[in-house]
Amino acid sequence: MRSRIHILGASGSGTSTLGDALANVLPHTHLDTDDYFWINKFTEPRPVPERREMLKEELLQSERWILSGSLAGWGDCFMPYFDLVIFLWIPPDVRLARLQQRELERYGTEALAGGSLYEESQAFLKWAALYDHAGTEVRSKTLHNQWLAELSCPILRIEGDYSTEERIAMVLNFLKEDFSHNK
Repeated sequence: MRSRIHILGASGSGTSTLGDALANVLPHTHLDTDDYFWINKFTEPRPVPERREMLKEELLQSERWILSGSLAGWGDCFMPYFDLVIFLWIPPDVRLARLQQRELERYGTEALAGGSLYEESQAFLKWAALYDHAGTEVRSKTLHNQWLAELSCPILRIEGDYSTEERIAMVLNFLKEDFSHNK
């Protein structure tokens, strides 16, 4: 059984959702990089040394964990910790529609034109839309693929618009096959 699992992908790809769901079926603790990256969620980033120290403490406290979210760049020092990395990708149109819906659910009419959070919401959506075609200067598929190539652990790529249940089944099947091959 893989005990130190990292799930990454674009914003809106479902990393947190899958991490939480897997923690309900595996004997793992779920952690999310957003809890370490931000002082005030989505508005004030925490200094890199502080977030690294906080995350390191949490990872060392638990024998089995699932870490969701991206830490490419600021958290490269954690690459040796992982014994499985799961990469999620969904088509941009599906992902961006999810993000727009999530913005409305989080902020209501404040995220709409004329609302107090409209500009911030639009800037976030514009940034998120860069993922599939940007270079390594931002969180992008290019950056993630480059980061994945540097890992020494197994990588499970789940690419496509799958439900959380389908993704769980894919991960559990991978873990079962991995276990039977490593007996």
